[in-house]
Amino acid sequence: MTDLDEDGLPPLDPNFADQFVRDVRRPKCQLYLISPLDVAGAFPERLKRALGAGAVAAFQFRVKGVDQHEAARLGEPLRQICADADVAFIVNDDVSLAKRLGADGVHLGQGDGDPREARSVLGPEVQIGVTCHDSRHLAMEAGEAGADYVAFGAFYPTTTKETKHRPEPVILSWWSALFELPCVAIGGITPYNAAPLVKAGADFLAVSNAVWGGDEEAAIKAFAAVLA
Repeated sequence: MTDLDEDGLPPLDPNFADQFVRDVRRPKCQLYLISPLDVAGAFPERLKRALGAGAVAAFQFRVKGVDQHEAARLGEPLRQICADADVAFIVNDDVSLAKRLGADGVHLGQGDGDPREARSVLGPEVQIGVTCHDSRHLAMEAGEAGADYVAFGAFYPTTTKETKHRPEPVILSWWSALFELPCVAIGGITPYNAAPLVKAGADFLAVSNAVWGGDEEAAIKAFAAVLA
């Protein structure tokens, strides 16, 4: 009898990711850009530069330690920049802030509420994403709850946030082979380590410090070369 993993599912063969052939019917992998925690000062201009370099499909507004009024003040000009660039503006964690800003979507961590409740507040057109760490079970639950995408990670060491989960790229291959719902790879991704995740089946690469830690325009162009 095959042993089951912690999700109650047969364990994944780590070699499957190497054998996986990306389905050409799926859209090309794109960037999902996550903001630094400090979005004041010159950051709006940096965002314009980054989005102007191409390859970015979505931008996640992620701030901590400020009240909703201040978050809304900081977020509104960024939402407009995204709208002008035809890039989805996603709010991290906060459904009520997403509604207040008229965001294109909200990203929920495991402690941030049920996608069904978010859908009832935000409506049918808003994109809802869910963090699923390294868990196939959580990803399937998110899909059943009406999520529009699932996020796995952290795939590599990252300083952006504390992480406790480290999935293998095979989870992207497994998901892409079975489900049409897009999957996002997150965690320590740079232009130099992104290729295996793209090959494994990631629909989006969530990136932050690799872009904001230096020249954002050059970084986006470097990622675009990997995704081409």
